[in-house]
Amino acid sequence: MPKAGGRIRDPERRERILGAAADLIAQHGFLGVNLTDIGAAAGIVGSGIYRHFPSKSAILVEMFDRVVDRLVVDAEGALRSSGDPRATLASLVDGQVRFTLTERRLCQVYLQESRNVPEQDLRRLRWKQRHYIDLWQDVLTDVRPELSAAEAKIRVHAAISVIHSCLRYRIEIAESELAVFLSTAAERALGVDVAGPRIQHSTDESPSATG
Repeated sequence: MPKAGGRIRDPERRERILGAAADLIAQHGFLGVNLTDIGAAAGIVGSGIYRHFPSKSAILVEMFDRVVDRLVVDAEGALRSSGDPRATLASLVDGQVRFTLTERRLCQVYLQESRNVPEQDLRRLRWKQRHYIDLWQDVLTDVRPELSAAEAKIRVHAAISVIHSCLRYRIEIAESELAVFLSTAAERALGVDVAGPRIQHSTDESPSATG
């Protein structure tokens, strides 16, 4: 941590920019926010942003990359850590729930703003997204070999959409209860019943309020 009154390290400035951008874009949309707004929210002079990002689009692309890369890394870790497909599937579901609840603003931007991502970046991101879905699909077909590839893919998309529903609607229940509800609903969308304890969160127990 920098000393009081000291210069903030560049990595910390970058994180502040990304955090401020995620909050503002989630609330006002990509087109409703400019670099001056982001700089003010991050406590950085607008021109200082250019030391870290060449444009507002570059900030958006960085946010998208972070979402997909984090999910892929977590999913690949789940596959390596368990030889039981059913336990692996539970880890995939719980990982998606955990990330969605702890990175709400980032996930909201990810769901809402793909139309504003430059085309060449969007193509690259789509490849990563397909890889993430394929990881889920492979595990699901191990658990439910009777499913065709198309049926498994539809169920995976449905399960992830169920989890993302908490970003679209105001849900007035405690965070830990919401996590269990979303995990259970996602498993139902997949057509599996994963026995065992559900994930626990260290977030506060106040009712969730997402709009």
